[in-house]
Amino acid sequence: MRNVAIVGVGQSPFGRASDKGINELAWQAIKQALQDAGITQKDVGFVSVANVGGWSAEPLPAVSVNEYAGLTGVGTYRVEAACASGSAALVTAANLVSSGAVDIALAVGVERMNESPTPTAVELIGRAGNYFWEFEMFGLTFPSYYALYATAYMNKYGATEEDLAKISVKNHFYASFNEYAAFRKRVTVEEVLKSRPVAWPLKLLDCSPITDGAAAVVLASEDVARKLTDTPVWIAGFGYGSDTSNLSKRPDFLTLRATRKAAAEAYKKAGVDPSKPVKSFDVVEVHDCFTIAEILAYEDLGFAAPGQGYMLAREGETYKGGLIPVNLDGGLKAKGHPIGATGVSMAAEITKQLRQEAPAERQADIVKGMGLAHNVGGTGHYAYITIYSLKKPG
Repeated sequence: MRNVAIVGVGQSPFGRASDKGINELAWQAIKQALQDAGITQKDVGFVSVANVGGWSAEPLPAVSVNEYAGLTGVGTYRVEAACASGSAALVTAANLVSSGAVDIALAVGVERMNESPTPTAVELIGRAGNYFWEFEMFGLTFPSYYALYATAYMNKYGATEEDLAKISVKNHFYASFNEYAAFRKRVTVEEVLKSRPVAWPLKLLDCSPITDGAAAVVLASEDVARKLTDTPVWIAGFGYGSDTSNLSKRPDFLTLRATRKAAAEAYKKAGVDPSKPVKSFDVVEVHDCFTIAEILAYEDLGFAAPGQGYMLAREGETYKGGLIPVNLDGGLKAKGHPIGATGVSMAAEITKQLRQEAPAERQADIVKGMGLAHNVGGTGHYAYITIYSLKKPG
C-alpha cells in the first residue's frame, strides 16, 4: 500500500447559502482545492462525494456536482455515514490512492440543509437516530439525544451548565477569526446560559446550527505529492467504529464506544501512545455537534480520564497554549455543521494548521507536526478518527 498525502484544500463559507445551489457550493470548494494543489480536472482519477441529502432537491449529487465542476467522466460515487459522511468519503478516496487504483483522488463534502424548512430538517435528522423505537415511539430528536448524554454526565460527575457553556464560548471565540465560519460573534457564558432552551440542559448556544456549505481536499500518492508540493500533509492513520442504532442497547450515556474503538485503531496505525495521546498532537478537531459532545470526545480520545473532561473546559486547557488546542476553527458549534461537508472541512482545517496557514489568532504552535480529526455520525452510530502528520509514515 502506498502513502497518501493531502496536497490541496478548499472550502466554501459555511452558513445559509440561499443564493447558491448545491453544485455551486461544491464548486467553490473544489476550485480552491484544485488551485491549491496546482492541478486541473484532467488530473483527478476519482471523486468521492459526501452528502446526506434528503432536505435538498438533488438526488444524485455526485454526478451533478461533477458535471458542474468539469469532472464528467471521472469515476465517482456518493458516500453517506450520517454526520461522519465527510470522513467516510475521505477514507474511500485515500484507499483508492493507497491501493494504486488512482494517483489523485478528490474528496468532496457538500450539504444544503436550508433548502428545506428547519422543522423538516430537524425531523429528518431525528429519524436518523433509531426511527421506530426512538423517533416514532418517543419523539427523540438530536438535541434530546444529546440532552440525555448531558444529564447523565452531569448527574454522575458533577459537571454544570456553565461547564457546557464554556465549550460554546471557546468555539465562538475562535470562529470570530475564521472567515468561513457561520457565526463570528463571540459569546459569553451568561449569554449561553440565557439563550433559548432547546432540550434541558442544552440551550440554543449549546447546539450546532443547520448549515449549508462545502469542503474539498485533493489526495495524492507519494510520488505525485512530492512533485506537487513541498508541504504534503500525510495521512498517518485511520480508525473506524460503529455502534447500535438503538440507544437502549448501549451500556450508558457517558461514552461513545465507536469513538473509543476508532481512536485505538488510529493510534496504533500512527504510532501514538494511547496512554498519553495529547503528547502527540499540536491541534485537534472534535465533533462538537452539541457542547456535551466535545466533553465526551475529550474522554473518549484519551485526553482526560472518565469524568474529568469537563475540567479541561473549566480550566481553559483546550485553548491555544493549553494542554491540547481543540476546534481552533470554531468547530461544528460556531463554524457550522453542513453534515456531509463537516469531516472534509476538518481535514482541510488540520492541513492548514499543520502548514501554519491559519490566521495568527487561531494558529496552533506546530511543534510535533501531528493533528487529529474526530468525526461522529448519528448518536455514535459511526465514528472516524483520522491522524495527519508532516512526517511521512513508515
